[in-house]
Amino acid sequence: MKVVIIGAGVAGLSIGWRLVQASAEVTILERAQPAAGASWAAAGMIAVTAELLDAHAAEIEFARHSNDLWPEFAQEVEAASKRMIGYSHAGALLLAEDEAALARLSKKAGPGLEILGPNEARALAPMVTARLAGALWAPKEAHVDNRALGIALGVAFQRAGGKLKPNEAVVRIERRGEAAAIAHTPFGLYHADVFVLAAGAWSGLVEPELAPITPVKGEMIALAPPKGVPVGGAVIWGNQIYAVPRDGRLLIGATAESVGFDTSITDAARDFLKARAEELMPGLKEWRLADQWAGLRPRSPDGLPLLGPTHTPGLWLAGGQFRNGILFAPAIAESITAQLMGKTLPIPAFDPRRIKP
Repeated sequence: MKVVIIGAGVAGLSIGWRLVQASAEVTILERAQPAAGASWAAAGMIAVTAELLDAHAAEIEFARHSNDLWPEFAQEVEAASKRMIGYSHAGALLLAEDEAALARLSKKAGPGLEILGPNEARALAPMVTARLAGALWAPKEAHVDNRALGIALGVAFQRAGGKLKPNEAVVRIERRGEAAAIAHTPFGLYHADVFVLAAGAWSGLVEPELAPITPVKGEMIALAPPKGVPVGGAVIWGNQIYAVPRDGRLLIGATAESVGFDTSITDAARDFLKARAEELMPGLKEWRLADQWAGLRPRSPDGLPLLGPTHTPGLWLAGGQFRNGILFAPAIAESITAQLMGKTLPIPAFDPRRIKP
């Protein structure tokens, strides 16, 4: 089988790698640089608890399955690429500012999760000195260095025999009869048996009717501590932000705006994130603003992923992950590969054909 994947984010690279391992001939076309979009801008959280507290049942099941795949997936990526991706189980602490918030978290507690009192929560996150009623503790929650992951997946894919073409933007997919047949770029034509559109927020520009995915801008900042102050521990969620320790800094995110393809950074987002973090952890007022960036999350009309065949024969979609692209990566690669190999059917809730063009 000859496959062309459009988009070299974590999803496209993971799918391509698994397809090459399944003996497919795979070329990935990327409009810019590999894993330089939402995959680069993310915080790398494998947030199966925090991001999915009120999610659709199918999405929760998919997230839990993907979370189970992650340990072996991480080991495979590192072995295949000979690069470390920073996968670790540091845990996640979801803070409750009052009794009502704690009651809501308590309803979500299940196996492997624990409700903590204020003192127990502060023992895990000493910098949090804001008023607390308690917290939900997810000790097995993991995170990964998403930027290292993107690079490693690109290496693993190419070492397995895949072809990666950066700066090769697909402008349209030509049909022959009713089926997808040729991907057009400014530099060439790419024929394939199957095309997988995995271009994140840009998927809708290639196929606006079949891939109704829109960008949601998210801005983040990184804070650097004073000399000698350690950075580490659990991921913290609270006060409308999250804080992720990474490489001696604390990543604070994230805003959410529907402003098209604008990726400019703003003072308003910086000030909002910094203020929210400092209210939660006043000691951060002494930390230095080290970086600020923005990315575009891909969102579907109903908020659920689009994973499977479209209404056009030969054209498949892997998109709409929104805030869960890193978490879902192993399961998306597994699902799309199995579907293309005829081993499984699309998950009904994620079938792109549910949305009429």
